[in-house]
Amino acid sequence: MVVLSQPALEPFSVIKTCKPIGLFSEIPVIDLTDPHAKTLIIKACEEFGFFKLVNHGVPMELMTKLEALANSFFNLPQPEKDKAGPPDPYGYGNKKIGPNGDVGWVEYLLLHTNPQILSQKTSIFQENPQIFRSAVEDYMLEVKRMTFEVLELMADGLEIESRNVFSRLLRDDKSDSCFRLNHYPPCPELQALSGGNLIGFGEHTDPQIISVLRSNNTTGLQICLKEGTWVSVPPDQTSFFINVGDILQVMTNGRFTSVKHRVLADPLKSRISMIFFGGPPLSEKIAPLPSLMAEREGSLYKEFTWFEYKSSAYTSRLADHRLGLFEKTAGQ
Repeated sequence: MVVLSQPALEPFSVIKTCKPIGLFSEIPVIDLTDPHAKTLIIKACEEFGFFKLVNHGVPMELMTKLEALANSFFNLPQPEKDKAGPPDPYGYGNKKIGPNGDVGWVEYLLLHTNPQILSQKTSIFQENPQIFRSAVEDYMLEVKRMTFEVLELMADGLEIESRNVFSRLLRDDKSDSCFRLNHYPPCPELQALSGGNLIGFGEHTDPQIISVLRSNNTTGLQICLKEGTWVSVPPDQTSFFINVGDILQVMTNGRFTSVKHRVLADPLKSRISMIFFGGPPLSEKIAPLPSLMAEREGSLYKEFTWFEYKSSAYTSRLADHRLGLFEKTAGQ
């Protein structure tokens, strides 16, 4: 890995690069209509913390419409895009990821899934902001429906009596969920200087319960396997990719693994990704579910609220082991 600094980037930006790796052919693929889906989801979450979802029921036209609108926004002149920023944390951001020094070859729109908050951040679409708002809301309605189904299948597969134990947290009116549109532009000149791909979004886990990603057909997403090997995920614009988040790892007492992942920019093609981050209400107390702990098995984690964990996570660096502060030590 090398570090690349260019005058074309803003003064704070030092964008890292790394060598591309081959596509990984063993990503679990779950058919949502498969009668055995609940069992396969559990296996994928235990082994990878990640899987590809097909036959999900989300209409393709909703994905392509929102992608086209996102492309239109990211193709605007920089001063126009900057009117939607800086992120607070919602809004438009460019290269700077969070407040703690992380940077990447990415620009993004971060939106709350609450329609009232969403509308305040889409006024940049001056020709007709309602078109963009409607596209986001239509897309999110279907993605949430699918996500609830996935979470309820997880509960079934774990043999939890209340199958809404996870989904209720996202269905709650106070659910702290968000939606992110990422754009990783190509930059062949900079990548040629380094001989590697620019890191668009550095390695991290997602702090929420679950992340639901859809991208165009440009490569870039990589996940870290349990033994520490990074592998490249083959893109598929018709499917979704599901990430286990930190909160789900805690609620399953470590049975599911929050997957570490990153994104590399392609040297020649733009990558657009759309991610729904499903989070619980801020006041929700998070702890391992008693029904998932074997007899005399202790909790690996202290109890905390989502607000406490979110506050801690967003004051850390991307690659930090965020759950470390909430793990129980011997004797606790």
